[in-house]
Amino acid sequence: MTEIRTPRLLLRRWTDDDLVPMAEINADPEVMRWIGDGSVRDLEETAEDIERWEEEWDEEGFGLFAVELLGSGELIGFAGLSVPEFLPEVLPAVEIGWRLGRPFWGQGYASEAAHAALEFALQDRGLDRVVSITHISNTASENVMRKLGMTPERDTVHPVFDVPLRVHAIDLSEYQG
Repeated sequence: MTEIRTPRLLLRRWTDDDLVPMAEINADPEVMRWIGDGSVRDLEETAEDIERWEEEWDEEGFGLFAVELLGSGELIGFAGLSVPEFLPEVLPAVEIGWRLGRPFWGQGYASEAAHAALEFALQDRGLDRVVSITHISNTASENVMRKLGMTPERDTVHPVFDVPLRVHAIDLSEYQG
């Protein structure tokens, strides 16, 4: 089982106990406003998401980690790696992404988890390049991308939802660790 510990977080594979807290995060319209068309996701859709994320772990050797607080064991969201199949123009690529519950925003958890996932991608999994994709108006996520050392690569439009996106990238040669 792949686990990463940071000073405050545990990044780990998914368990059955994660379904309800992740579904609560996915049911928050404020959390989901930058995801796809902004629709919330219910318990069944969240279960399908987790199943797909676990399949990606098995198929690719990487995936989205469940992120929990070390102190309490509380699930606060996810961070990790996925293949951004929704945006064919950037493929082949591996994307780093994150989604945290609103009570955990503004405390540096997204940056801490994303940094650990980026290090995992570049050092443990041997990837030489990682992208991150966000709605252009999502300044909080863009700030995390900058903290990771990622730079804007291109602006584009989501092929299904027709929303403006910005693709950031970092190469292994640019990674500062």
